[in-house]
Amino acid sequence: MRNVIFILVILICSNAFGQKVKVLNFATFHMTYTPDAHKVKFDQHDAKNRSEIYAIAKMLAEFKPTIICVEIVPARQEELDNDYAHFIKDKDYNSKLGGEIALVAYEIGKMAGVQKIYGIDEQETALYNYNIGHELENQVDSLTGRDYYNKISKEFAGLGKLSVLDQLKTFNDKATLEKFININADILTYSSTKGNFEGADEASKFYRRNLRIFSNLNQVPVTPDDRIFIIMGATHTAFLQELMQRSPKYQLVPVADYLR
Repeated sequence: MRNVIFILVILICSNAFGQKVKVLNFATFHMTYTPDAHKVKFDQHDAKNRSEIYAIAKMLAEFKPTIICVEIVPARQEELDNDYAHFIKDKDYNSKLGGEIALVAYEIGKMAGVQKIYGIDEQETALYNYNIGHELENQVDSLTGRDYYNKISKEFAGLGKLSVLDQLKTFNDKATLEKFININADILTYSSTKGNFEGADEASKFYRRNLRIFSNLNQVPVTPDDRIFIIMGATHTAFLQELMQRSPKYQLVPVADYLR
């Protein structure tokens, strides 16, 4: 009897982890107002911008998602449900949420016939001082963070000269995603006074937020046959990318397969 139970457990586990849920984890800049330090200027009402974004949404819709997740806190799920339902029913509806949620997530959802869009953001731990390297006095190392910040800021400043498609291709490049983690979190660990952890403690708040976002994702009901499209600000995408690469549940699909 014990052998039978043992075999059943193995079979159940094999079935649970044998087929991973496919995920298209998409990094974007915010297409509406954001308090984030690193922003891309984008007019969501400009006809040319909307046309470019719609073409990008059509490319991404080829992934054929069954579930879409966006940067909205779960507490606003009812608001998200109502907004998306009105968008689906009325082609002239002006979304209350706007930005990349309406321009990309809603359009993909409509094209792919997605019934529900989930909010997986976390805001309780959102506030942290990513500018601490410029404010902290008597640092042991005041150069590494400052020099890296200046270098990356110059690189990102050039993004505005690219087309929307090329900007988003750059955002979803592996090297760029790593830079987003560095500039928003890891570089803070170089900022401290002797024997203290000021920068590291601030960075840990952002790590915690992204771990909670991943936990929210893990609470979305899925089956192995589901296909999940996630659209979030690029740094959150970068963290999710790292976590899902090691996950027994998810299989990342390259964004480059669809963003052509």
